[in-house]
Amino acid sequence: MALGLFTSTLPRPLADLLRPQRLSDVVGQDHLVGEGAPLRLMHDRKAVTSLILWGPPGCGKTTLARLLAVGGGQQFVQLSAVMAGVADLRKVFEEAQRSATVGQRTLLFVDEIHRFNKAQQDALLPHVESGLVALVGATTENPSFELNAALLSRCAVFVLRRLDIAALDTLLTRAQTALGRPLPLDTQARAQLVSLADGDGRYALNLVEQLCAQMPEGSQLDSQTMLRHIQRRRPIYDKQGEAHYNLFSALHKAVRGSDVDAALYWFCRMLDAGEEPRHLARRLTRMAVEDIGLASPQALPLCIAAWQAYERLGSPEGELALAEALIYLATAPKSNACYVAHNEAMTAARSTGSLAPPLHSLNAPTAMMADLGYGDGYRYDHDEAHGFAGQNYFPDQMPRAQFYRPAGRGLERDIAERLAQWAAKREKNVGTH
Repeated sequence: MALGLFTSTLPRPLADLLRPQRLSDVVGQDHLVGEGAPLRLMHDRKAVTSLILWGPPGCGKTTLARLLAVGGGQQFVQLSAVMAGVADLRKVFEEAQRSATVGQRTLLFVDEIHRFNKAQQDALLPHVESGLVALVGATTENPSFELNAALLSRCAVFVLRRLDIAALDTLLTRAQTALGRPLPLDTQARAQLVSLADGDGRYALNLVEQLCAQMPEGSQLDSQTMLRHIQRRRPIYDKQGEAHYNLFSALHKAVRGSDVDAALYWFCRMLDAGEEPRHLARRLTRMAVEDIGLASPQALPLCIAAWQAYERLGSPEGELALAEALIYLATAPKSNACYVAHNEAMTAARSTGSLAPPLHSLNAPTAMMADLGYGDGYRYDHDEAHGFAGQNYFPDQMPRAQFYRPAGRGLERDIAERLAQWAAKREKNVGTH
């Protein structure tokens, strides 16, 4: 018999109503719950240990925690790290201690565990260590950044995937069965709803519930009409979280890899998610000096000009100036020679202490300094053939080093040729090292 969604006997949201009751009903996480997979083995052997479930919203973290508790015959206790504090944890542990005296173990599920501060995380440690509770923490953030090392070392980390098209389609089919009516969507609108869900099963079911509440039975919406009936959410993107850094990394590496189309894709993904364009302008400028350098020295002033254009035009017009700079960077010849040279020279500077410059490179504004040999033997390069004397300017006690090695692409081809010619002439200057 179909479930009457809008009857008084079923007040729960559709997403909660359709929560899987068996591990085999979980969709999109076969790598964790399929035959021989780790959570399946824990469940079947009734041997649930402390663990962290890391994944995007709506992928089934809470459901898995409940099913593990049921499968292991454990008492299920749920806390939200947003609402709970150390006092709440203390009550849970006291109740867990009482349950333990009658042989009942407790599974403590902490949703959004990354919201716990260090003191709250530390409060979990002795009880996880002793086995009083099996801790299952759920987080959308990278645990290695958000959880302290002591807690992380006591928990296995399992990564959940965003739900793919097949998994979301399965959820829509289950919703249709539960509602006892076809979804009010044509084929294209159904596909678009799956796309809008962006891997979030809960959000997909909420959209279905919203549409079914608005539309009479027998309705069939096309894509455009459907969009007028729902509130489209922004993509999952926390400007302080891992998604922020992951997309910046993807953008930077696409530019470095000269993949202009992928670079534009990540650039627009970030803008659409609400990234501050000034942060993108800053990263483009960094790319110009780190990955382009003197292979195409126009890159740096172009990025600065694009940044200034954005400041004067604002959004959205100024974003086109940033896109122009991005395209230039992605299609320019690449060289990290300047970046590498700077790092190597800095290492050498820090390791050689206070070595003095060679005397010939010093000015002698006083007679005493001239008597001490300041400026002795200096050759004025502009008076030399080809404007190059070939003297050594490293400290006398330090062997010559080569930090800058041109990549041989773009303008650096010409620079490499000049450096080779100068090195050959310098070799002839015996006694100047």
